Amino acid sequence: MILDQILIYPLKSGKGCSLSEAIVHPWGLDGDRRWAVVDERGDNLWLGEFPRLASVAAHATAEGGLRLAARGMEPLTVPPAAGAATPVGFSGLDKAVLADDAAHAWFSALLERPARLVWLDDPGRRSIDPAHGGLPGEVVSFAWDAPLLLISESSALALDGWLAEEAARCGEDPPGRLSRVRFRPSVIIDGAEAFAEDRWREVRIGAVPFRVSEICDRCAVTTIDPETQEKGKEPLRTLARHRKWDGRTWFGIRLVPRETGLIRVGDPISPG
Repeated sequence: MILDQILIYPLKSGKGCSLSEAIVHPWGLDGDRRWAVVDERGDNLWLGEFPRLASVAAHATAEGGLRLAARGMEPLTVPPAAGAATPVGFSGLDKAVLADDAAHAWFSALLERPARLVWLDDPGRRSIDPAHGGLPGEVVSFAWDAPLLLISESSALALDGWLAEEAARCGEDPPGRLSRVRFRPSVIIDGAEAFAEDRWREVRIGAVPFRVSEICDRCAVTTIDPETQEKGKEPLRTLARHRKWDGRTWFGIRLVPRETGLIRVGDPISPG
């Protein structure tokens, strides 16, 4: 088993960036989900409700700002966030730092509603929700419920097969390969048996050990095509036939780093 892909999402709900290597911090991969879009109350404007966020390419600048681009929008370079601390509605976190007015205007135009861009100045301030397997002292960025999400290419291939069977059963055109980015993974591994990760409690990627905090329950974000931003029924319809228990559908596992370090594409995977 090897590490096949590494992805970060500099902007929560934005496009992913593929990397050949990444530094692992206690709160996640370096540069991952330190920026987020919120409304006037500080509540997260998330991809499941605002699919156009998936069109936003965001890249960190050397100065600590953010370069933004999206279809139909003029590119924007956001300087390092230096605004006031504002209340935000993320579990385990009280406040984040406002970006500048131009960034707020850019996202308000993109989403056609009032929006603000915020930066998580210190991810060590945000604790992982105990309801999602968080233990005392464990922290996370703006990612949902754990610092990293792992999916297996073998499991994704099994799902591709189920999707084709479901389409045939329903008299629909055969689907193509499902984009793995729909699952918002941090790491994609290859070489494991399909869904072997369900049974793991620990996993080592290269020299870095992780704790498996929980299997990941899947939401409406997976039904959004990351290229077109169109919503559909899949893969939740098919996952509900094959991977549903406790009233939810499941795919992938959430990881909490036990140590910091560097991971690289091609690193061996050692489960436990």
